[in-house]
Amino acid sequence: MAITEFDSRRTAVFLAGLMGLAGVASAAAAAHGGGQDAHLLQAASALCLAHAPALIALAALWDRLRMAAIASLLMAAGTALFAGDMTVRHVAGHGLFPMAAPTGGFAIMAGWLAVSLGALLPPKG
Repeated sequence: MAITEFDSRRTAVFLAGLMGLAGVASAAAAAHGGGQDAHLLQAASALCLAHAPALIALAALWDRLRMAAIASLLMAAGTALFAGDMTVRHVAGHGLFPMAAPTGGFAIMAGWLAVSLGALLPPKG
């Protein structure tokens, strides 16, 4: 296994751990005084908690599934943008930047498409 593949796989798992942490923290914040915009934190939590296990699964399939690295990058970046935008919107009253959430959503969808396409390609090795 190449060093870069090992580091990329570990990075995906590291990001999954951070996503899981963010998901639980935002769920707790929404439940304990989230205010009228608590739905934003709940949505951010759901996104993080749905995609953290997906990143772990992709890391587990890294050696067999083509496009696992691309799918992981797209899902991690997309989730950070989408959930981050909703969280900042809740806390500050404005988003990260215009179109941050839709850009993140499209990145997440592209990540899932990469998973699907990778499954159609011959396995690595």
